[in-house]
Amino acid sequence: MTTTTYTVRPAQATDIPAMFKLVQELAAFEQAEHEVINTEAQLLQDGFGEQPLFQALVAEHQTHIVGLLLYFYSYSTWKGKSIYIDDFIVNIEHRHAGVGSLLFNAMLQIAERQAITKLHWQVLNWNDPAIQFYQKQGAILDNEWSNCALNRQQIQNLVSTLK
Repeated sequence: MTTTTYTVRPAQATDIPAMFKLVQELAAFEQAEHEVINTEAQLLQDGFGEQPLFQALVAEHQTHIVGLLLYFYSYSTWKGKSIYIDDFIVNIEHRHAGVGSLLFNAMLQIAERQAITKLHWQVLNWNDPAIQFYQKQGAILDNEWSNCALNRQQIQNLVSTLK
C-alpha cells in the first residue's frame, strides 16, 4: 500500500534496528522506558528466527522506517482465528500524515484475506489521540475487562513453589 510519500510493506530482518528504535520511542511516549527489557537481538530471533513469534508491517518515508504495526496470531475459543496487535507506532514527526491509517488499513486487508474473526489490541486510557483514531475506525473500547499479567520474576517465583 502506498501514498505519494509513504509505503507500507512487511517487515524484514534488516528493519530490526529501526523497529526497535520505534519501540523505544513508544516507551518514552508512555513514560515507561525502564520497562523495555527486550533487545534488538531478541527481536530479531523472535521475529525472524526458526519459529517466528510475530509479524510486522512497516511504513517507510523515502528510505526511513517511520511506522510499525507488530502483530501475532492468537485464538479465541468464542471467535476463532484472531490477530493481536501488540504495538502500533508512528514516529512523532510523521503523525497526522495518514501513516497510521495506511498501517491499519494494511492490517485490515491481511485480516480480511485470512478470514480473521477478531482483531484486538490495547490502548492506554489517557492516549486520547489513539482512542479517537480507534473510535473513528469503529472499534469498540471495552472497559469491562481488566488486563492481567505476570512478569518474568513473578513467573520464576511461582514456578519455584511448584517443586
